[in-house]
Amino acid sequence: MTAATAKSAFWQGLRDGSPFVIVVIPFSLLFGVAATDAGLTLGQAMGFTVLVIAGASQFAALQMMMDDAGIALVLLAALAVNLRMAMYSAALVPYLGAAPLWQRACAAYLMFDQTYLASVKAYEERPEMTLRQRVAYYFGVATPITPIWCGMTAVGVLVGATIPPAMALDFALPITFLAMVAPMLRTLAHVAAAGTSVAVALLLIGLPSGFGLLIAAGCAMTVGVLVEGRTT
Repeated sequence: MTAATAKSAFWQGLRDGSPFVIVVIPFSLLFGVAATDAGLTLGQAMGFTVLVIAGASQFAALQMMMDDAGIALVLLAALAVNLRMAMYSAALVPYLGAAPLWQRACAAYLMFDQTYLASVKAYEERPEMTLRQRVAYYFGVATPITPIWCGMTAVGVLVGATIPPAMALDFALPITFLAMVAPMLRTLAHVAAAGTSVAVALLLIGLPSGFGLLIAAGCAMTVGVLVEGRTT
């Protein structure tokens, strides 16, 4: 395994991660605006973003803070939304589990939906990738996304009041997930799991933030496994 090969995997990851910047920009801007509306200073908003670096849970926690919820409830809401990262981590163990501890720690910090989905898709399509290539690819995907997320959050805080509502920045979140998930629906089991998650999430939409999604994810995984077992 040569350094040049790992470098190629990194650049491929960077190329694959770059399109996500299109939706990360408005999403991070929106968080900056929301943080300003919630009364956070630039330092507080940036600390929130750099330490958590998980958009959905940041919005959930911010909403709880705006509702004057206690710190325990704020943390619980953020944790509930972010529990999907535990499933992501388990899915990545076969690919990255043998990496050095410091690399796994960095991968955990940089784990968000885009890095996970892009990397798993690449690993499944190219099983010949070595461990060093897989790690390099993962960090490559994260490279264009992470600084943009942090930088545009700062822009949102600084100029949020001047962004007109007509820009509808909140479109970014659903578009991001559609762009990531749709290419991965390659088998009947994938489609069944996706359909189940949508149906259950809609049925449980009245539950507290994040809990309906977690139940929907569990149901989707169960259905996916059952369908795959019957079709293989």
